[in-house]
Amino acid sequence: MRDETPDVPALHRRSFLKYTGALGAAAAVSASLSACSSGPESTNDTGSGSGRDRTLTAVIGYGNDGSWDPTQTASAFCMAANNHIYEGLLDTDPISREPYAALATEVPKDPNSTSWTFALRAGATFHDGKPVTADDVVFVFRRILDPDTQTLAKGFFASWLKEVRKIDARHVELVLKFPFPDGLSRLTLAKIMPEHVFSRPGAWDDAIKGKAIGSGPYRQTAHHPKSNTTFEAFDGYNGPRKPAFRKMNWLTIVDAAPRVAKISGSSAGAQIADNIPYANIGRLESGGMTVAGGAGMNNLFLMFNTRHKPFDDVRVRQALHYAIDTEKMVEVALKGHGKPSSSFLDEANPSYRRAKTVYDHDPDKAKALLKEAGVKGLSIEILAVNVSWIVDCLPTVKASWDAIGVRTTLSPQETTAVFTKMDQKQDYQVVAAASNPNQFGLDADLIMHYNYGPENLWMQYTRWASDPVAKQLFKDMDRATREPDPEKKKAIVQDYIDVVAEQAVLYPVVHNELMTAWNPARLSGIRAQPYPGINLLQAKWA
Repeated sequence: MRDETPDVPALHRRSFLKYTGALGAAAAVSASLSACSSGPESTNDTGSGSGRDRTLTAVIGYGNDGSWDPTQTASAFCMAANNHIYEGLLDTDPISREPYAALATEVPKDPNSTSWTFALRAGATFHDGKPVTADDVVFVFRRILDPDTQTLAKGFFASWLKEVRKIDARHVELVLKFPFPDGLSRLTLAKIMPEHVFSRPGAWDDAIKGKAIGSGPYRQTAHHPKSNTTFEAFDGYNGPRKPAFRKMNWLTIVDAAPRVAKISGSSAGAQIADNIPYANIGRLESGGMTVAGGAGMNNLFLMFNTRHKPFDDVRVRQALHYAIDTEKMVEVALKGHGKPSSSFLDEANPSYRRAKTVYDHDPDKAKALLKEAGVKGLSIEILAVNVSWIVDCLPTVKASWDAIGVRTTLSPQETTAVFTKMDQKQDYQVVAAASNPNQFGLDADLIMHYNYGPENLWMQYTRWASDPVAKQLFKDMDRATREPDPEKKKAIVQDYIDVVAEQAVLYPVVHNELMTAWNPARLSGIRAQPYPGINLLQAKWA
């Protein structure tokens, strides 16, 4: 669920929890949707119609009650849905993350230019029938760049994008502060929304709660928080990725057993599901399902409260990482579908380099570091999210820490509860949770700023931003963002990641695969993502 980048602004705490999905919009959705949000009656609409009019049913292993506001959300379900409802000027391929023309007619030929001009697709309309204009583009970017409006998207754009100008009704110019080729792929994170809808009083709150009107191939037809969201092909869509399904019904089933059951057997009620537990892969494959995944940034991380002694001492943080038997964790909990972290970045990232500090299992070194720090008789409560695969990993952490004399208590809780405590500045020692910045993109600058930065929420949670090492880190990160030479930029990033590894304030323990299962007899064109959610823009009935 989450997310932030070049110096993510200090967000109002409740707003942060809304957009990360940690708070959840349990309240009724906006009035315009209330008539179709009275209950989960459409969750069983799994096979109605015939031929092209059949309903595609998908199961998502994450909640649909996070923020749906594209400028704020980090919710896996909502981001995946928004990719079908909205368009950016450019969007990106879900696997390669290469940008392609979406609402714009072409990708700028010179990515190193400090001015990009876009023509909007002729005849593009929103789902309410109104035309998409340059005013709508300016409206969205004005919100993102507004210094008085705190959004997640600001962190993706404010460091390099100076302004967005209207040229005429169908043309806009983006003016950059300095050359920033990575900005092209980030334009998919600025979904174009209708000004005539979302400029109204209270409309952004409606967007958080589920109101979604875009120009993409599918329009939202109903939204039932904690149950399901339905879609229908938008007949007015004239863009590059046509809708192949007349109707779609996306179910939110967070618990693993009922999620797997929904796609299992001859009476399966769905054709595709994400977040498949590793233990179920063999059974699903023997039943004729295709199960595939991809290695990426998905990770179990530890986050330390550096204001709670002894976690202000880097030696203690390092000791606890060295103590963890990560190979056992990969073998037992992840069934081989992962790797111990050897950098903040996963090994497939283009900017990856093995960090100078790698936390291979070394309990003797862990004991020596604790002794050097003068720490003995340490007791730790691990506050953890109750995501199923995280819960599977926790016993290895406990056994490893117990083995070096650290009395360890596991406290897995609902994600909402964990981040509410963070939000309320409650005291804690260590948090164990899941993260995957790849849902925003692949470039290392984005990924690192998502987690680190002077005003970043994660840094507020760790209480580390005022540390002298942190202050120098932030300067190095800013220098990397502005570096025009790709190889020099990569080297700066790799060097400051070494600092992040050494400090171990917020750091991954393992990177793992995310698995997707689908029925190949029913669907074709599916490509499994290495980040949460699904993308069906190039899928079709088999």
